[in-house]
Parts: sequence; structure tokens; C-alpha cells
Amino acid sequence: MTPIAGPLVHDPIRRGGPERLVLALGSNLGERHASLTEAVDRIRAIPGVFVRAVSPFVETVAVRTTGPDTDAPAYLNGVLVGHTYLEPHRLLDATAAIEDELGRVRTERWGDRTIDIDIIEVGRRRVSDERLILPHPRAAERDFVLAPWLAVEPDATLTGHGRVADLLAGLESGSPA
Repeated sequence: MTPIAGPLVHDPIRRGGPERLVLALGSNLGERHASLTEAVDRIRAIPGVFVRAVSPFVETVAVRTTGPDTDAPAYLNGVLVGHTYLEPHRLLDATAAIEDELGRVRTERWGDRTIDIDIIEVGRRRVSDERLILPHPRAAERDFVLAPWLAVEPDATLTGHGRVADLLAGLESGSPA
């Protein structure tokens, strides 16, 4: 876990205090660990984003729209928690720019990628539009999000779903929490 350093700076887009931030990161192409580490470094550099902790990276089976794909390259996944002054869509623009800079190509939904950065939560906001859904609509079903998140926030809750520990236990037992 890496603590934040330096003073908090308000982003002119948002008034008030910072909101809790949870991002999930994944990579299954190229130098996976290097891509994830570089993504974390670039997220740290976004004005108005402050990283409190980054989970260990875990290797997982690729998931496609049709389910797990053991023939595809395995993923490294992790979760970053912190806080932000950015509005969710501005944060989405910043993380999408990082993905582009690190060589992400968007040709296939849930396809192989050098880097994937998903916004899981921003505060307890609920957003649903053509660009962004918060909280992330599939986070409660993804052990590769829940397990790393639990490692850095043992008491975490996912808005609208409950305790992350209970959600993960439900997935592991084969029944919803």
C-alpha cells in the first residue's frame, strides 16, 4: 500500500471535498506488470486524483462475453483506491487517455488488451448514461475486482450491493451474497 503525499488541490470542475475512488486495472497483452505499473504512475499524475493504496496484482483467466476463456492470455488484475475531486466523466476521459497512451486498441468488446482501467466507484454516485455507469455494473460479479479490493480495503462496500467480503464469499460459494 502506498500512502498519498502532498497537499490536496481542488479541481475547478468540482466544488467541495474529495470523493472516494475505486479503479480496477487489468492487462493481458505485452509486459502486463509494466503496463499496470505505468498506468498506476499515470493515474497518480492526474491532477485532482490521489492514490491511497494499490492492491497486489493477481493473475486471472480472461473473461469474454461468452464467459471464461482459458485459451486467451491470462490477465494481471489489481485495484487502486484513493480519492478524487474530478467529476466522473472527467475522470473517465483521463483514464481513457491513459489507456490510449499505453496502446489499448478497442476492436472487440472484452477482448485482449494492453491495459484496461475501469471506474468502479466515485463516492456513492449513481450514474447511468451512454458513456458511464456507476457503480460499475459488473463489479459485484468479478472476483478479479473484489479480491484485490478486499486486500486493500477489508471493510469496503460496493454501492447498491453491500460488503465486498460478502460479495466475494458469495462468488466463491457459487451463490450470490
